[in-house]
Amino acid sequence: MDTLKKRILTARREIPADLVLKGGSVVNIFSTGIAKADVAICDGVIAGIGPEYHGKEEVEVEGKWLVPGLIDGHIHVESSMLVPSELARALLIHGTTTIVSDPHEIANVHGIDGIRFMIHDSESIPFDIYFMAPSCVPATHLETAGANLKAEDLAVLKDEPRILGLAEVMNFPGVLFADEQVLEKIRSFEGRVIDGHSPLLSGYDLQAYLSAGIGSDHECMKRSEALEKMESGMMIMIREGTSAKNLEDLLPLVNERNQDRFCFVSDDLHVEDIQSRGHLDFVLKKSVQLGLDPVAALRLATINPANYFGLKNRGALAPGRQADIVVLNDLRAFEIDAVYKNGKVAVRKGELIDFPNTASDHRISLSKSMNMAEVTPESFAIKHPGGKARVINLVPDQIVTVMSRESVRADNGFVQADTVSDILKIAVVERHKGTGNIGLGLVRGFGLKSGAIASSVAHDSHNIIVVGGNDIAICGAVQAVNRMGGGIAVFSENGLLASVPLEIAGLMSSKPLQTVAQQLEKAKLTARDLGCTSNDPFMALSFLALPVIPELKLTDRGLVDVNRFDFVPLFIK
Repeated sequence: MDTLKKRILTARREIPADLVLKGGSVVNIFSTGIAKADVAICDGVIAGIGPEYHGKEEVEVEGKWLVPGLIDGHIHVESSMLVPSELARALLIHGTTTIVSDPHEIANVHGIDGIRFMIHDSESIPFDIYFMAPSCVPATHLETAGANLKAEDLAVLKDEPRILGLAEVMNFPGVLFADEQVLEKIRSFEGRVIDGHSPLLSGYDLQAYLSAGIGSDHECMKRSEALEKMESGMMIMIREGTSAKNLEDLLPLVNERNQDRFCFVSDDLHVEDIQSRGHLDFVLKKSVQLGLDPVAALRLATINPANYFGLKNRGALAPGRQADIVVLNDLRAFEIDAVYKNGKVAVRKGELIDFPNTASDHRISLSKSMNMAEVTPESFAIKHPGGKARVINLVPDQIVTVMSRESVRADNGFVQADTVSDILKIAVVERHKGTGNIGLGLVRGFGLKSGAIASSVAHDSHNIIVVGGNDIAICGAVQAVNRMGGGIAVFSENGLLASVPLEIAGLMSSKPLQTVAQQLEKAKLTARDLGCTSNDPFMALSFLALPVIPELKLTDRGLVDVNRFDFVPLFIK
């Protein structure tokens, strides 16, 4: 029988459904009402909702709540350190059935080949991963990336069915100054979704940025900023990730009149946080605890992102919609009993059901991503010319930094780390083209008393970034990352203490969540033993090379004053 005809006959109760979830309390995302009803499913689609449906299979869910599968509208898969299929395993048990990912991390290392790997690895799994075409590879002219994607390069992605639009336009100065290369990318995706990235942008500059057709922002930190952007038409993506947490600050803006202008996103989320707290289920619970109505909270994780991205068959429980359904034991606590994907049970009592093994040969081709020039401890020496130095200062739970001007220690004309004042050396080592570029600077906020920590995860160009108290440990940590083919290293004067191998593009592991989480936890504990005071030093470290987030950052080419969008010297004479 024709699929459409079968669905219609099922909805009219003339033939039995494939599956009926019977007697649950169905949350209506459209009206915000809750009513007891059966949900009839046919060929993976909801055929009808109402009383007395019958099916070939019937599951009793009386006393439970039925809600749509959750949708994360902005997440970087690579930041989880898992390949897409492994991340899908991890998120599905938390009620997430769809994500929209910007693969610009891997694109900055491997270009179009990296994006195609992400698409290929996420095929044929009971989980939907959509992508946005990366707008900023490289993110800026201030760093060295492994690829350079122009508008004509991105054009080959436009016909990919899972490419929804143009990813976050981080180069907002390029928009404001009408840089032709930036504008050409925007023009090529005209009529499609174009995501934004514009921290602290306001006034006429914000109006100019939005006039280019950009529709969202996930970088709002203050209510006044989010309010101005929302009132100017932006979809405000309230971010609650590992490093940046904006939920408590922005949630009071959400009310009955404007709740369709917000959605919840993760942006960057480490494996440990997924394992310990969950995903959007955690954000929903926290939102309810902060006073938001649970059904309103659900809208921000279902229908709102679905509408924004044009995913018309997702985001709600209604006839004709995809049967992505989460069964809850408790609506306010978002306690998950089961997850159905495309009308088939995918999770029961916290356990995955029949999730396929998707190991890909493509992973091997992306395992050769380190092309670093040789380094020695002398490579990290900083001459002290006199005067004060610009110091990068971490801001807890944010990816912005603050610049300070400091008198720093020197010995025989060279800068020395000062563990008492918590001023350490930081370096970014180019790892794509063997240029030998090394950016050198100073940072406060890690608290290390000895040793060094290094990582090949350094947004967005993903060169090797390292922080430490002496040049020997700094050099050893960088060399350890290089030998692994990418990853995270904790190094002391006595050698390598802990590591997280990220053999795929220097960004992701092919191992499951539990293995990567254990490796990362050991690395964090080892860094703590060296005196590190940051809750998540590796996530904090990864953003210090991102020259589109204020205020002071470091790339392989030097120290960047983001407000000027230009290089500045380390020392102020």
